[in-house]
Amino acid sequence: MRVIDIDTHVDPSMEVLHEHADAALRARWDEFTPYMNLTKQQGRSNLSVYPFAYGRQFRTSGQEMDPTGAGGKGALEGKTRQVGRKSPAADVRHGNVEGRLADMDEEGVDLQVIIPGTWALGASALDAELAKGLYEAYHRFQNAYCGANLNRLKGLVVAHAGDPAWSALQIKSLQDERWVSGVMLVLPEGIPVDDPELDPIWDAMADADLPLVYHSFFYEPPYFPGYRDVWGNLAVARTAAHPWGAQRILAYLLLSGMLDRWPTLRVGFAETGAGWLPNWLLRLNFMADYLSSSVPETKYTPLEYAARGNVFCGIQLYEGALMAKAINDICGDGVLMYQSDYPHGECQFPESVNVVLDWAPTLGETAMEKLMAGNAERFLRLI
Repeated sequence: MRVIDIDTHVDPSMEVLHEHADAALRARWDEFTPYMNLTKQQGRSNLSVYPFAYGRQFRTSGQEMDPTGAGGKGALEGKTRQVGRKSPAADVRHGNVEGRLADMDEEGVDLQVIIPGTWALGASALDAELAKGLYEAYHRFQNAYCGANLNRLKGLVVAHAGDPAWSALQIKSLQDERWVSGVMLVLPEGIPVDDPELDPIWDAMADADLPLVYHSFFYEPPYFPGYRDVWGNLAVARTAAHPWGAQRILAYLLLSGMLDRWPTLRVGFAETGAGWLPNWLLRLNFMADYLSSSVPETKYTPLEYAARGNVFCGIQLYEGALMAKAINDICGDGVLMYQSDYPHGECQFPESVNVVLDWAPTLGETAMEKLMAGNAERFLRLI
């Protein structure tokens, strides 16, 4: 069975990004010094932009919710474990593409979609020219990294909502590159996804037939909805961040009429889980009718947009066969996609694929083929 993994990561260090930076960005490189993570992993420095530590323990008094400062430790640093039986190949986040391909062979994965780490969103709080320079360096890095096997490795164009014209130009200039499979839109704090100023980005994506890949993070800017109201606990913040962010984005895309203006626009969610999706679609269905005086008229209901191929979602390994069946029963079997979070700790390497293949008796062969690859093939732009 063909397998497409829509949630895998690279997290190139600042040293790696410097290798791919142009002269203008290298001339300003010292401006990143305050944001270099004080903890070095494998001798590499990571960009860290005002992370929240979420250090409050359960059953303790409240504490001030302020960032730890530029260059501080990420909230998850040293606080997670590797769920899988063994660790993925060393250094695949920065280089070692051969190790990644070998791991794919071991698990039985045909194609990976590669998503940048937390730094890409955190950079949105920096000077816009610095952030855009980093994104351009990242695009060159992805071209080289995915270039090792363009049939199996696909990346994303990073778009900066703070500069729609630049973002549209990036999409247009990269749209014919074989490594490009979608767009990751970075929304600096205060910019809503339905802001009309972003229309050039949606126009460029529509022209290139590129989908929106949404992957939230939670401890660096632009943070996540309600980040100051979870009372500072890491476990609660990590649990809430991804689905809350996804729900907000999807609500605006579905209720604003954007999918009527750009009817081929597709949005897919990675690492948010999928169990929230059917309930949220049903709730949006009701609210769009109940609050119709405040909601633009659209051609379809939220649930119908999902059924007709505008909405996709990766299901996480822990959600299991019964959850997958329930989602298919409500949304149809054209929504769910396989994801592993490779090479992060949540990945159950090297058994991630087998975990989901074991759902076959519950889902049936057709639904399994769509979950493992078919839906991702319809969602992504695979040249």
